[in-house]
Amino acid sequence: MISKPLQQRNTPQPALRLPPASSAQPQRTQQRERTQRERTQSERTQRERSAQHLLTPSDDSTHRPQVLVIDDDDELRSIVEQELTEHHFEVIGTPNGRRGLEIVRSRPPDLVLLDLGLPDIDGLDILRQIRQMGGLPVIILSGWDSEADRVVGLEMGADDYVVKPFSSRELAARIKTVLRRTEISTDHAPARLEFDRLVIDLGSRDVTVDGVHIDLTAKEFDLLAFLAVSPRQVFSRTQLLRRVWSSDPEWQSPSTVAEHIHRLRRKIEPDPSVPKWIHTMRGAGYRFVP
Repeated sequence: MISKPLQQRNTPQPALRLPPASSAQPQRTQQRERTQRERTQSERTQRERSAQHLLTPSDDSTHRPQVLVIDDDDELRSIVEQELTEHHFEVIGTPNGRRGLEIVRSRPPDLVLLDLGLPDIDGLDILRQIRQMGGLPVIILSGWDSEADRVVGLEMGADDYVVKPFSSRELAARIKTVLRRTEISTDHAPARLEFDRLVIDLGSRDVTVDGVHIDLTAKEFDLLAFLAVSPRQVFSRTQLLRRVWSSDPEWQSPSTVAEHIHRLRRKIEPDPSVPKWIHTMRGAGYRFVP
């Protein structure tokens, strides 16, 4: 099994991205050279592990989360598949968006890694269709790194947005945090939260304002519910990133929280410019005011 060496937290992570075609050739050459060096080192490590594996009984009962990689870049997809397999994921890959949708419909994986720049069907259209099927976790992999691109992907329901280039270590960590997310705990909260015109049903994950259903993404609901079950308590962006996203500022920008707060206000607040429920505490974070 082939893997790349892990980097220390305080050193830049190796890039996996192959840039857009207009500037790809020099980076493709560097990518191939880097990949070859990493494979040489990982093969040495793998030989040592193989010897140990012969002495260690396998446990077929251990669940290996299945990840579907939809990306038309064969080299990048191969590297991602190898790395995730090393991190104990079962990986299937396809360069074809339509084939990816067929797999999702016939045998849904635990998570989808989705490239936006596919040749046969737009990646955002794939995301839209997956969201229509249910709450299957989707992480976008994209070379488009503008704020507008990230906002569009998140607004359409992506659970995370990873910009190329990225390190294999970061990608594995993001996948694990998405997969280990749990439903908002209701042990000490009623199943239905009512705040005048706003009603949050934790069981059905429905939100209404003045009796009108509000269409929220999975992450928007998680954020709203987390704040609402602890009214008037202030949470910083870092705290929300860790508690709601199960992530960390080292891997994901806290601006993700601000983007979701902004979208929530547009959807539930009578006047988003003067919020009734979700307040900003300058220099401290956010709180829900019933």
